[in-house]
Amino acid sequence: MKTPWSGRRWQAALTVVATVAATTALALTLGPAPAQAAGGTGTGYLHTNGNKIVDSTGATVRLTGINWFGMETDNKTFHGLWSSNPWRSQLDLMASLGYNTLRVPFSDDAVKPGAVATSVNTFTNPDLVGLSPMQILDKVVDYVGSKGMRVILDRHRPTSAGQTALWYTSGVPESTWINDWKTLAQHYAGNTTVIGADLHNEPHADGTEPNSTGACWGCGDTARDWRLAAERAGNAVLGVQPNWLIFVEGVSCPSGGNANVWDDIPDEPCGWWGGNLSKAKDFPVRLNVANRLVYSPHEYATSVFHQTWFDDPTYPANMPAIWDRFWGYLYKQNIAPIMMGEFGTTLASNTDKIWLQELMKYTGTGVNGMSFTYWSWNPNSGDTGGILKDDWTTVDQAKQSILQPYLIAPVGGGGGGGGTPTPTPTAATCGTTYTLTNTWSGGFQAELAIRNNGASSWNNWAVSWTVPSGVTLGSGWNATVTQSGTTITARAPSYAASLAPGQSVTVGFTANGPSTPGPSNIVCS
Repeated sequence: MKTPWSGRRWQAALTVVATVAATTALALTLGPAPAQAAGGTGTGYLHTNGNKIVDSTGATVRLTGINWFGMETDNKTFHGLWSSNPWRSQLDLMASLGYNTLRVPFSDDAVKPGAVATSVNTFTNPDLVGLSPMQILDKVVDYVGSKGMRVILDRHRPTSAGQTALWYTSGVPESTWINDWKTLAQHYAGNTTVIGADLHNEPHADGTEPNSTGACWGCGDTARDWRLAAERAGNAVLGVQPNWLIFVEGVSCPSGGNANVWDDIPDEPCGWWGGNLSKAKDFPVRLNVANRLVYSPHEYATSVFHQTWFDDPTYPANMPAIWDRFWGYLYKQNIAPIMMGEFGTTLASNTDKIWLQELMKYTGTGVNGMSFTYWSWNPNSGDTGGILKDDWTTVDQAKQSILQPYLIAPVGGGGGGGGTPTPTPTAATCGTTYTLTNTWSGGFQAELAIRNNGASSWNNWAVSWTVPSGVTLGSGWNATVTQSGTTITARAPSYAASLAPGQSVTVGFTANGPSTPGPSNIVCS
């Protein structure tokens, strides 16, 4: 996807299936806390087993994630870093709502040496000042990992200028595409937070039959056959990082060309850009490392484009057969896992509300359901909007309530590390570790790792500490952080009000004033 401020710069192919037989963390307003489902995102690297994604122990994992875009645009970094909601608080909120995976769209422009990130609010996010797009991504990956979430990297565009039908352009040849993927695979080698590569976003038809110039599937033309290109890139990535999953999207029309309604050529079934995997059974993607392939279709509602199937008199009963034909059969026939990389809507019409409800039912419930990453976290996606509203803080509860039953929240995390354990006189039995993580002229960033050392749950946990005179709180995350005089207090947020025995949480904050001396009189209660 998509140009964020206008209607989708892509449209679905005009020919469609004519008939298918029906077969803030801080001070944020949160929805209901997600139910904790078993498994989270698993342990170690992930691989596949039939139509399942499994972890290093063989346990089934369902990725229930969200897209946070911006790194594919001229900003070359996440949108919303300009807002008053700090980047960590946004990730805290994602995790608290139940999103266990972050899909990160990027362009090759953003990973070039010398790339510059723009539109970062330096007051809200002082720790990002002067960082390159990749350095910001590294910080996000580290923090996402501390929350038990996973990351999928999505090569969204060759350049920040916009989408392309093919995976290469005259200015960004296939060799650059593959080399950039190999560089990213090497960069994150050994980091189990980053689990794979979505090789190219929304390959699609261009031109009209019989003069097709867009991405085809199984046509055998190495310049246009997306299936063959996915094999070349996927195997190159696995040659560097054999533990990654390879996410392969569909095309729009298998021939690579849009239909011409004025000719006598029978029109083939066409779907959303990246959403047509109908030929994948006959022409599968062949990877050199077994159990690494995940098919990743895209699916949208009328706020993106009014496909003919939305007008079927049997709607929505007709939709499962359409989904079966384009991509669902791969899952139902145990051929490969499905991870819907994008799906979304403004939810402005009842048709779209029904579509989202029925689509989620189709994916199945619990850990054995199909994986997905919703489009998008961002409110500034012009044809879908986001889970966040325009203030980059308030949750769109109408959307969230439909997705909520299918979300499997991340388990574990809390991060921290480094620093010196600080004995704490406490009413609760706990331990703390204070770490100074960043400093700048006039301020600093720090973390306080808090662990329940008792034998029972620590409900409504709270920790306070004394800071030197002249230190004033800026922002905080993973707790409700407030200041009174020289005392800063971190209280349990509503979505994580209890710490089990042995469980830890890392509270982070920024402050203005001197970074030394550190805190004193740390008290747990």
